[in-house]
Amino acid sequence: MGSFPVGKSHGLLNGKTVLVTAAAGAGIGFATARRCAEEGARVIVSDRHERRLKEAAAELGARAIPCDVTDEEQVQAMFEACGPLDVLVNNAGLGGTAELAEMTDREWDTVLDVTLTGTMRCTRAALRRMIPRGQGVIVNNASVIGWRAQRGQSHYAAAKAGVMALTRCVALEAAPHGIRVNAVAPSLAMHAFLEKVTSPELLQQLAAQEAFGRAAEPWEVANVIVFLASDYSGYMTGEVVSVSSQHP
Repeated sequence: MGSFPVGKSHGLLNGKTVLVTAAAGAGIGFATARRCAEEGARVIVSDRHERRLKEAAAELGARAIPCDVTDEEQVQAMFEACGPLDVLVNNAGLGGTAELAEMTDREWDTVLDVTLTGTMRCTRAALRRMIPRGQGVIVNNASVIGWRAQRGQSHYAAAKAGVMALTRCVALEAAPHGIRVNAVAPSLAMHAFLEKVTSPELLQQLAAQEAFGRAAEPWEVANVIVFLASDYSGYMTGEVVSVSSQHP
């Protein structure tokens, strides 16, 4: 497995302002923010974990705006602080493992509120600012779990399937205004937090299902997000792109 050359740029996002939510840490959000910056974007990173957010912003040379996407007031304040925005990457999401017969309402509601409703809140706020400008791009982070079944994941699967449906419907509403809305559906992207909350046995089992026999690196998903954010995908909207080989 190779690594993407650090700092290599094709200028795909030159001059664009990009907001990435849940970008503090070692996962897809941070990798996406890094790749957007490398491609010439002015990057704004957001997260509810302020200490990690400051560290991420300092490493990237990006602007940091703390935000909990479950709080509408914080979402509005974040978009007001951003100013004119070219690209929104909705990366905020929350998982967990619980079989439905044992699941509490709180467990269900928490996952849905962050992963689906949080994506809706940010998308709605972005559209209200992009529509008057007649331009903009929104990229949502879904998951192949929205397509395939996995025990203990009914809340997360429902949320991610909702993100896919939201993407497709909003794309039709936004298209007349020159705004594109797409999503990526990662299968298994390995990062430090995932290793902490998932058993090695399950990770090994999931990796064995992958076409390449391994998990993706976060930057490999980030590259697809950058493509969807760029003008190279100018005629794509309402699409959910599997990363990789997991589309039903």
